[in-house]
Amino acid sequence: MSDPDPGDFTRPSADGDSEASESSTFETDDFDADDSGLDTSPDPGDFEASSTASAGDETEFDQMDTNPAGRDRGIGTLSAAEGLRIGEDDDETHLQAYVTADNREEVRVGQYLLVPYPDDEKLFCRICGLEYLQEYRVDDATEIHAKRAMRRDEIEETDYKLMADLEPVAVLYKDGTGPDADLKRRMTDRVPKPKSVVREADDKSEIKTGLKMPENGVFLGHLSVGGEKVRTAAEPPTIDYRLKDDYDDGDPLVFRHTLVAGGTGSGKTHGAKNMLRQFLADERRYEMEDGASRRTAVVQFDPQDEYAQMHDDNPDVTRDDERKWESENIAHGGHDDTLVLAPKEDGVSYSADNHRAEYESFTIPFSMARTRPWLVAGSSLNENQYPALKELLNRFFGQYPDGTYQQFRSFLDDPALKEELDESGKIHEATYDAVKRRVRAIPSGIFDQSAEPITELDHKLVRSGGLTIVPTYHLTSSRAKEMFVLAVSSLLIDEKLSNNPKHDRIKETPLVVGMDEAHNFLTDADNVQARKVIGKFTDAAKQGRKERLGLFLITQDPQDIAEPVFKQVNTTVVLNLGDEDAIKSVNIPSKLEGKVPYMEKGQMVVYSPDNSEPVEIIGLSKCVTKHGRD
Repeated sequence: MSDPDPGDFTRPSADGDSEASESSTFETDDFDADDSGLDTSPDPGDFEASSTASAGDETEFDQMDTNPAGRDRGIGTLSAAEGLRIGEDDDETHLQAYVTADNREEVRVGQYLLVPYPDDEKLFCRICGLEYLQEYRVDDATEIHAKRAMRRDEIEETDYKLMADLEPVAVLYKDGTGPDADLKRRMTDRVPKPKSVVREADDKSEIKTGLKMPENGVFLGHLSVGGEKVRTAAEPPTIDYRLKDDYDDGDPLVFRHTLVAGGTGSGKTHGAKNMLRQFLADERRYEMEDGASRRTAVVQFDPQDEYAQMHDDNPDVTRDDERKWESENIAHGGHDDTLVLAPKEDGVSYSADNHRAEYESFTIPFSMARTRPWLVAGSSLNENQYPALKELLNRFFGQYPDGTYQQFRSFLDDPALKEELDESGKIHEATYDAVKRRVRAIPSGIFDQSAEPITELDHKLVRSGGLTIVPTYHLTSSRAKEMFVLAVSSLLIDEKLSNNPKHDRIKETPLVVGMDEAHNFLTDADNVQARKVIGKFTDAAKQGRKERLGLFLITQDPQDIAEPVFKQVNTTVVLNLGDEDAIKSVNIPSKLEGKVPYMEKGQMVVYSPDNSEPVEIIGLSKCVTKHGRD
């Protein structure tokens, strides 16, 4: 007899099966009961076809082979049982695939799939839901079904069908003819045919095109689904995720700002080091307004004394690790051009026992307060007090162009000055006293210490291809840390945005400003000086692409970062976060939000609309530089 058509399987009537199974009650040897006098019919759930048949037995039927000859070409086929629909809105789209029994253990939510159209185009999609449905109309919530299932080692898969809900991502098509035709993507604008074979996407070019991922750029990690790397038939089999780093489709994303958010133990610092190391790669250069192409400088504020280790090699890295990274063009190894500029506070010393990088101290000259009055506001000033402080600083520097903080304190002690300003109506005596108290409230030993002023270290602070670390862990108070970080970062920003800079080195060098625990410095507080600081960073973020200035913000409390700054961030990298408010604040798509609390160390969600579709990636298991205490 010829083989049957495998596409024309037929089954007995569902109604008939249901009536047969529910209308009869069988006692079987599955139960601990006396069998005497009972029907010895076999368990109705264990029908088996007889291996032999009596010759001429007209009641014997040919058995249908459910495993037809040939090799399966996918995980299943599109089902039109409940319709196939592509709509402009997500809730108007309905795509389902029937997953064959052999593939059911392998499919996962988030998996990327391809569905062919009759021509050469393909639908690139992902599994967004999985569900089992009953194959027959039968009530399996009964005692007899439960006991049979409890006494078997495996579920009877043939009683059920596994359906995969598909989310269309893009249509892939060839632009041109021949082997050199470019693979491109467009929005999903056509519906595939019923019974189309659905297969797993395993071609690197198709996956990258489907997800709008660039081929080249700054390496962040490898594409993954549920913490497992997506693998292809290529070598290497993994798919590298990179940020656009050229000018073909706009400005490099490094100058459109990055936020890395993750809780304690999520691998946040490990991942941040790996990303920053890529910005320092020898071949990474950016064209400046003067026409020259220069390497990036990185200035990293370090609250835990961890980033200076980027000077040193990771002793755990093997030669095999290096070969793998080199094959994927991943920068690795300690960065020789690393300098630690340690803030000098009176009576406090910096200890460089965790790294081998060169270091020296610096101080903040009080002259920086001339254009940054908020540096000497010990606590919040109101709308009347802030202009009063500016007036006093202008008068002071008018008399003492290179005046010190101690001189300013003495200047404020002059009762004649207080009386003059009060009588002239410029500063009320109560306002004068309030400003004086706040100026005296700032930590002592911050300004004008026995070290080189930061304003004279521009050639060391910013170096083409150089990494500068500004540690703050050794400082005695959070206010002292805030003053140093904001003083140095404002110097960098002011010089970058200035049309008449004092420090050409800063203006003419591509620059990434990295700020760990950014929520401590860029919080949206309700006082004048906080608004001034936020305004400065917002302006920097807006003009960053033009001035080749990128902000690299690292935090475990993204909800505390001021909204005007947050809105300018183009690339958000989210590791494990347990706080619901923190997860909501990062503004990633809802389908990725639910993954965040369950991600393991090193797993990340990347939301960068100008770079790719929202994706899950996993970072390198080893840090490309030294990381961790010995």
